[in-house]
Amino acid sequence: MGVSFENDWLIGLVNSAPYFAAAVLGCWLSDPLNNYVGRRGTIFFATVFCFGSVIGAAFCQTWPQLFISRLLLGIGMGSKASTVPVYAAESAPSFFRGSFLCAWQFWVALGIFLGFSANLAVYQISDIGWRLQLGSAFIPAVPLLVLIWYAPESPRWYIKNKCYAAAYRSLKRLRNVEVQAARDFYYMHVQIEMEARVMAERGAPLENPHYRERTPVGRDLQKAGQYIRRFLQLFTIDRVRQATLAAHTVMIAQQMCGINIMAFYGASIFFTPESSTDYKSHDARTALLVSWGFGLVNFVFALPAVHRIDTLGRRTLLLVTFPGMALTLLGAAFCFKIPDGQSQLGAVTLFIFLFAAFYSPGEGPVPFTYCAEAFPLSHREVGMSFAVATNLFWAGILALVYPKMSSALTPTGALGLFAGLNVVAFVMIFLWVPETKQRTLEELNAIFEVPTRRHMRYQIMKTIPWLWRRYVLRKDADKEPLYVFNREKGEAQRDRASRREQL
Repeated sequence: MGVSFENDWLIGLVNSAPYFAAAVLGCWLSDPLNNYVGRRGTIFFATVFCFGSVIGAAFCQTWPQLFISRLLLGIGMGSKASTVPVYAAESAPSFFRGSFLCAWQFWVALGIFLGFSANLAVYQISDIGWRLQLGSAFIPAVPLLVLIWYAPESPRWYIKNKCYAAAYRSLKRLRNVEVQAARDFYYMHVQIEMEARVMAERGAPLENPHYRERTPVGRDLQKAGQYIRRFLQLFTIDRVRQATLAAHTVMIAQQMCGINIMAFYGASIFFTPESSTDYKSHDARTALLVSWGFGLVNFVFALPAVHRIDTLGRRTLLLVTFPGMALTLLGAAFCFKIPDGQSQLGAVTLFIFLFAAFYSPGEGPVPFTYCAEAFPLSHREVGMSFAVATNLFWAGILALVYPKMSSALTPTGALGLFAGLNVVAFVMIFLWVPETKQRTLEELNAIFEVPTRRHMRYQIMKTIPWLWRRYVLRKDADKEPLYVFNREKGEAQRDRASRREQL
């Protein structure tokens, strides 16, 4: 027996269920799980939920059963999304950390594409086609359940927990030779100790507390108090608050751009003409083919980010791609005014594909990459949990309200609204999001120490005039740096000393 839905709100509720479950519970479980079982253990825990819930969804008989299955999926989804980027960021060298972290979005894009492929392959199978569509998601979870235990644990997690021998063994597996492992181990240790002293002065010690309570209840209460305190410090410590603002800006921008309405309701968007008399005039196979093409474009255009995110930078990729996303979404919105159904289909499809081509190298990989880097080690788990929970909560809101929004505003109005939100997101990123490329995770403290007001003033008073002179007037122009790093300060001092000796 198939699962039937009575109205748009019910469809939106079931679609949004995993996102709300992730935002309310799954993301927040990642912090205590990381403290207890490490990055690998948390990923294994999340994978178990992702594996079991989709199997359960395939055997559902009623929509409440499907709803519960998708809630369980959200628990795994939130824990995984909060941990995997952090695990990758802490394991990769700084000079190609962005490319390494792009693997997250690369595999997400591949998963979306394979999901559309599965939908296309089994949609004609009567009675159980939809069950196969839901259940096929268990396939990528199987190798992850096994392979995660062969991966090394994060060396920074070991250092945080004072397991120095284990951290060095982990680095030897992550680097080419032992000399590189020893160099990076010493560099990590020194910078983490410096970060720990700075954060301790502000009431946020880096290391896990050595709990003095002897009873299990006392230890649990003390750990809960530490967790709540670290969450509150996301807004009270200047360095952490700057990171929180920047991380949430890029996360919210991912939902503001409108990409998930394509992932959730692609076929409905492509095949809902303005005229209600011609509603869904195209066949289901064509709808699934167009959605499959959207998934393919999203996957293929994720590849350029792997090569450019560490050279152009995270901020630059966002600022370059958002205008294109706004224009293509606006073009798709007005194409719904084309009276001929076949011409309308072709025009809307073209602009939506162009939108995906702009999204995939920019707002696709950058948010999770950026959030995994932005927070100091003392607040990395709780900061990433909060950022991912915010992202997935608004994804759930979008999945819930878009069917009604499209009905009320028409597809032209709904897509036009998201085009305007792309412009708003561009301004937010320009003012609030600093660059993080090619810096170690500990060096980013110097970037996020800069107050937001100073960063905004620098972008308005320095960056805009520099861009005008450089790219409009085509003149040579210099711009004084906003950040000064200890390593560069030492190199500058050595250069000045060398020149004095030569004189």
